[in-house]
This record gives sequence, C-alpha cells and structure tokens, in this order.
Amino acid sequence: MTPIARPYADDSAIDLSGPPDWMEEALSSDERADMALADRNSLRRVAGLTTELTDVTEVEYRQLRLERVVLIGVWTTGTLTDAENSMAELAALASTAGSQVLDALVQRRDRPDPATYIGSGKAKELRGVVSAVGADTVVCDGELTPGQLRQLEDVVKVKVIDRTALILDIFAQHATSAEGKAQVELAQMTYMLPRLRGWGESMSRQAGGRVAGGGGIGTRGPGETKIETDRRRLRSRMAKLRREITAMSLVRETKRQQRNRSSIPAIAIAGYTNAGKSSLLNRLTGAGVLVEDALFATLDPTVRRARLVDGRTVTLTDTVGFVRHLPHQLIEAFRSTLEEVAGADLVLHVVDGSHPDPESQLEAVREVLAEIDAATVPELVVVNKIDVAEPAMRARLRRIEPDAVFVSARTGEGIVELGRRLADVVPHHDVEIEVVVPYTEGGLVARAHRDGEVLRLEHGSGGTRMRLRVGPALAAELAPYAVAVV
Repeated sequence: MTPIARPYADDSAIDLSGPPDWMEEALSSDERADMALADRNSLRRVAGLTTELTDVTEVEYRQLRLERVVLIGVWTTGTLTDAENSMAELAALASTAGSQVLDALVQRRDRPDPATYIGSGKAKELRGVVSAVGADTVVCDGELTPGQLRQLEDVVKVKVIDRTALILDIFAQHATSAEGKAQVELAQMTYMLPRLRGWGESMSRQAGGRVAGGGGIGTRGPGETKIETDRRRLRSRMAKLRREITAMSLVRETKRQQRNRSSIPAIAIAGYTNAGKSSLLNRLTGAGVLVEDALFATLDPTVRRARLVDGRTVTLTDTVGFVRHLPHQLIEAFRSTLEEVAGADLVLHVVDGSHPDPESQLEAVREVLAEIDAATVPELVVVNKIDVAEPAMRARLRRIEPDAVFVSARTGEGIVELGRRLADVVPHHDVEIEVVVPYTEGGLVARAHRDGEVLRLEHGSGGTRMRLRVGPALAAELAPYAVAVV
C-alpha cells in the first residue's frame, strides 16, 4: 500500500496580505516560514544511514532506523474503509518520520494476538514479505506490549516498532524549543521504561559492590543487574525532566496571567494534525509560522494578536495537532502546553475538509479535549481546505456540523465570514464605562483601543470621551476619569 498523497502542501501558494500594522518585523511572514521550513528539512534523515547503537553492551534505547518499512495492522472493529484509512494515516506518519513505505498488510481478527499481535502463522507470512521487499523495519498500527514486541521481532528478524514509538520519534524530530524537547524526551522515557531490554547476557549479568556498573554508593549493592541500573538512571532522568518542565510551565503560566489581566480574549486553534491550523493562523495574523504538508509540523505553541472586525483585540494560539490514539505519554508530557487550550475563551476547531473520514478526526480531537479538561470551552468548527474538498464531502460536513464555517486558508475563501463569526462568538468584556481621558494620558487611550471595545469616541476640549467595554482591571484604571452617562 502506498501512502495517500495530501491534496496540496499547505506551504504552497499561501497568499498572505502581509503582517498587521502592529507587527514590525525585519522579515516578511513568507520569508520567516520559508526559513523555518528549510531548517526543518535540513534535519531529515539521510537514506541508507543507520541509527542503531554500535556498542551492544549499552542499553538498547530503541532509537529508530526508519528507511524501508512494512506496515502491519489488525482490523478488529469498523469497516474495511476504516481500516484502510487508519493504514493510510500510518503510512503518512512513517513518511513524515523519514521512511520509505514498501508494503502494508491488514489482518481481520476479533482481537490482537496476545503473543505476537498478529498470530504465529501471520507472523511467519510477514517475515516472508519483509524478506521479499528488503525491509529493515516493521511498523504496527497499535501499541504493542513488551512481550509482543520481543516475540514478533524474534519471528520477523528485523526491528519492530509500534504506532506510539513512531509518533514519539516524529515529535523528537520536530521539537525545537527547550520545553518541547524536554516534553518529548520525558514521553519517550515513559514509553521506554517498561520495554527496556538489552542484547545478550551483558544486561542480565549480576555485579556487586564496587564493580556494580561503576555505580558505587546508591546502586543497591550486590545482585543488581545492569538493566536494573539503567532503569534507575532512567527514572532519575525522568524526575529531572519533570522538574524542568514544571519550571518552564511557570513561565508560560505567568505570560498567560498577564494576558488575562489585560482581559484580552484568547482563542486556541486546535484540530487534527495537518488540518491547516498554522496556515489559518498565518492567514488571520501574518504570523509567518512554519507551514508544512506533514504530520505534527507544529509542536511549540505560537501566540499572536489579531484585531476582530468590531475592533477588539484577541490572541490566537496555534497548538500541537491531535491524532487518533495519541499516546497518553505525550498528553501527560505536553499537559502544560495543552493548558493553552483549556484556558482559552474559544476553541477554533479546524477540520480537514478534504480528508476521507472527517468524522473520526472530529471525534479524536474532542476526546483529547475532554482528557485535558477543555471539553467545556466554547467551540467553533472551521472546515479548512474547501478549495480541494469534494462537493459531496462539503455537503456531508454541513449536515454533521451545521454551524461550522467553511474556509480555505490557502486561497482566502471564507476568511471574511470567519472574521464575522469570531466577532459574534468571542465573549465581550464585562464592564461598560464612559470616560473622559485627558489628552496627556494618551497611553491610556491607546490601551483602551488595544485591550477594550470602543463603542463611541468623541474629541472635546477636556479630552477624549469614550464609551467602552473593558475588563475589570482596565476599568479600575479608567475609574478616575469616569463620567455620568448622558
């Protein structure tokens, strides 16, 4: 099975009108996006190179060698179309990780085999396919237990990884910030800890006293095996990463509180991976963030300001994309980042209108939103890529989500309608006040325009008279200039 090509690359023919007035950048948004994309592509794996560990006495960290792969899936529920869509998504994940997909197999079973995932007979058939096509890796469309992983590798004689390890590898490739890298490393170690094993007898050999792996004090003394020492080191590293992530999340929380104090409504752009969230952010704000036709192109949240059609200022946050069966290790590790969604005033739920199964994408995203306590945040569904969506699919989505807005971040179609809808659904400020601000307080007037909603504006001899809707904090600052409503 060959991967299903996406209808278009999000970074092609993006016709942005340029950065907003408040953005004074040395580079245009297109140039910044192109530089980020070039930097991302410079880190791609080179075909033919291996990342296997050469020192077999060290712990097998299960670093992936993804050059030529065969996909295998177990179809337990749903239709054959559902199974094929799942395998197509797995192929796209493998391609994003830098591999070449040679073949794909799906087996119909009531449940996965507890020993080898696909059963001993099918495992032998898989071994023949792997040998015939010259693959060096098997990727399973599910999360394997440590026992299934070991026994399937023993049969097929090549490296076996599961969907979770594949997604973790993609996240590791795409993480750029210190927080993102720490979150991915923690998720990888959480996944790896119960699967830790090594080659040959070197990992099971006991050692005691001063020779216990060179550990000395704290290595629990005689009788400890090397694999136990490695597990302890792994747990120690995980504890350190959790402390670092907690410290970095405090910085993010401080920035979020500053935005809350200014009463600027927050909009979180969420959705399935590769649905076009970054393209939509670029179209709305000229942010110039990385746009790539690949899964999980965005890991680090990007926050930008934008002005609604009614003059109000909002923040738009581009978040990490979701996927079916998103590894729970990632959800836990990225919880501090995903809190941007839970703390928003509105979730802009972006759906790929050209995808063959958008319903499953909607369901998968809402499941993750519920897991991070964001299910109660108001939601506006935005169906993207309508320029390449089939008319029948557009009609189908209108039946499923009658209140959705249909747009194309690539061509700009529907963006004006989206702006009007945002002005309607974004919560208004709580306090309505009328003030006369002296001309010497121009900064306060500017803040009122930036952080509030100006209903009426007049310039008189005593200063600027404004009727405003503002948040409580700004209302307190404006209180000395309040006047009776005429």
